Amino acid sequence: MTRRDGILLGLAAVIVAGGLLLAGDAGFGGADGKALALVRDLAPGYEPWAVPVWTPAGSLEGLLFALQAALGAGVIGWIVGYRRGRAAAHRDDAA
Repeated sequence: MTRRDGILLGLAAVIVAGGLLLAGDAGFGGADGKALALVRDLAPGYEPWAVPVWTPAGSLEGLLFALQAALGAGVIGWIVGYRRGRAAAHRDDAA
């Protein structure tokens, strides 16, 4: 790890820790609950026109969300690595 990587990692840790310390007892809620409350306030008689086909249990929902995030990060990492490798191969061919 280079010095620059260490500085960036430390800065990221400070930002995360600072956010958690400043938020205190904020109770991190999702946007779905806030949107539902806003819709109920603005249109009390609103009836949803779509319903979920399946609602997973709380722990399974977290697992599926983490799996989705990991797959997305893997795809992005693969694309970045592929492009860097292709650019490096192109540089080597040009030299």
